Amino acid sequence: MAQPVWQDPVPLSLDTAPVPEYGSGSLADLLPTLVAGQEVPGFTAAIPELTPADRNCVFLIDGLGWEQIKAHPDEAPFLHSLLPTSRGGTGRPLTAGFPSTTATSLASVGTGLPPGEHGLPGYTARNPETGELMNQLRWKPWTAPKVWQPYPTVFQLADAAGVHTAQVSAPTFEQTPLTKVALSGGSFLGRLSGEDRMDVAAQRLAAGDRSLVYTYYSEVDGKGHRFGTDSDAWRGQLMYVDGLARRLAEQIPPRSALYITADHGMIDIPFDEQSRIDFDEDWELSAGVALLGGEGRARHVYAVPGARADVLAVWREVLGEQFWVASRDEAIAAGWFGPTVDERVYGRIGDVVAAAHDDVIITASVNEPHESAMAGVHGSLTPVEQLVPLLEVRS
Repeated sequence: MAQPVWQDPVPLSLDTAPVPEYGSGSLADLLPTLVAGQEVPGFTAAIPELTPADRNCVFLIDGLGWEQIKAHPDEAPFLHSLLPTSRGGTGRPLTAGFPSTTATSLASVGTGLPPGEHGLPGYTARNPETGELMNQLRWKPWTAPKVWQPYPTVFQLADAAGVHTAQVSAPTFEQTPLTKVALSGGSFLGRLSGEDRMDVAAQRLAAGDRSLVYTYYSEVDGKGHRFGTDSDAWRGQLMYVDGLARRLAEQIPPRSALYITADHGMIDIPFDEQSRIDFDEDWELSAGVALLGGEGRARHVYAVPGARADVLAVWREVLGEQFWVASRDEAIAAGWFGPTVDERVYGRIGDVVAAAHDDVIITASVNEPHESAMAGVHGSLTPVEQLVPLLEVRS
C-alpha cells in the first residue's frame, strides 16, 4: 500500500483576496457621488447606480454589515425590507475598503478618498516620523491632525459651495481629531439619544434647498465587540437601530434621499487556541518584529532593520493557509489600500500585511488586552467584514 506523501502547506494566493471596489462601489465613493448630484464643483458621480437628490442624508450604523442585516429579518424588519433598494435599487452592497475598520472607513466616507490617500490605514499604524504606533481611532499618541490627514473633507467642500451641511452625532465626538480630519464641515449638532439624532437630522435636511446631513450610531458595534453578534445584547441593539432608521425615514422632507450604510461588518471568533493566535506568546511570529499594528484580522507588521524578508517568509509559512500574507509592496500593488498610495502614507503600512481568510485572529494578550478579549471583530477582506449596505429611502 502506497504511503501518503507529505506536502508542505500552500499559502493562499494573493490573487484570491477580494479587492474593495474603489472608484465605483466603495464607501469612499459615496459622498463624492452625492455632492456631484448637487453640483458641487470638482466631483463626479463614482457610483453610477445612484440618482441625484437635492437633499441627501447618510445614516451610518457602526458595525452593521450587509450580511448581518440579511441574517436577521426578524430583529431588523425595516432594514431587511430595504435590501432590494441598496445601491440604487440593484440590491447590491458597497465595499468598506481595507482594512474594514472604523477609523479607516470613517475617513474614507468623509474625505471621499481611499485609505492609501487619506492615510488612516488601520486601527493602529506606525508613524514613520517617530517610529511609534499611532492609534487612529483614539488619536494616541497625539499627532497633528492636519499633518496626518491634510485633505479637505467632502463636507467642507460642499459647505463652501453653498450646500447646507451638518453632522448629527454624540456630543463627545465633536472635538475629536478623527472628526476634525474626517467628518468636519458645516454644523456639528451633538445629541445624546438616538431618537433626538434622527429628529434633528430630518430637521437639518429640510433646512436647505440643497442639504448634506450625516448622522451616526455606534452601539451596534459596541455590543458586537463585547458580546458577539450571536448575543441577545447585540440583537437588542439591532432591534433598536431598526426603529431609529424607520423613525428617520418617516420624517425626511421632499426631494430627499436617505442612505443607510455602515463602516464594516463583524464576525464572531471562538475563544480557543486554534482560533486566537497569541502573538505575544508565539516566538516564531514575534521574531524580528519591532511593532505589531492593525488589529486581529488585519495586521500591520513592522520588522526590525534587516529582518523584513525573514518576517515575511515566517508569517507566510506559519499563517499562509489562514491569512493572505503580503509584503507592503504586494499589498499596494494588489490595490488593497486603493489605486494609489501617497508618499506620506507608504511607511505607515506594515512591512508585512496579514488579512484573515479563515475564522481566526492574531491577538496580543500582553500589549492589547482589551482588544484581545473582544468576541466580535472585523478588519479583513472577507464578505462578512467588507460588505456594507447602501439602503435607500426617497421622498
